Amino acid sequence: MRKAVYLAAICGLALVLSEAPLPLDGRQAHGPTTAPGTVTEQVTHAFETHASNVQVRGQGVVIKLLPDDTRGSRHQKFILRLSDGHTLLVAHNIDLAPRINDLQVKDYVGFMGEYEWNQQGGVLHWTHHDPAGKHPNGWLNHDGKTYQ
Repeated sequence: MRKAVYLAAICGLALVLSEAPLPLDGRQAHGPTTAPGTVTEQVTHAFETHASNVQVRGQGVVIKLLPDDTRGSRHQKFILRLSDGHTLLVAHNIDLAPRINDLQVKDYVGFMGEYEWNQQGGVLHWTHHDPAGKHPNGWLNHDGKTYQ
């Protein structure tokens, strides 16, 4: 019985930690889930294997701000460059999560979301909470603030 309670406690802690936003100091993320290479390997592997519907977590530098997509659900769009040079289009649903109003080129952004493969490098979406509670929550972190 003790082992079952202990195991349940560990699993619960792992779940909480896996959805905690990455703290950013304006330059880089810290903590065990952001070990060098881990993030880049997740996205690069998904890209190389043409994988989609993959939960990824990491950070990148904004290299381009794009106009909002206003057809259907509204999305704030921008492109991140990861540490290995891989680029990733972010489509952040601003009907479900706050917009990052002060986002600029060269800013660092932490992310948790769902990767979808495309030939240009892939798209990151589901960077928000799921109102229905059926999908893992995603988020963006910019300048110490979490957008979920």
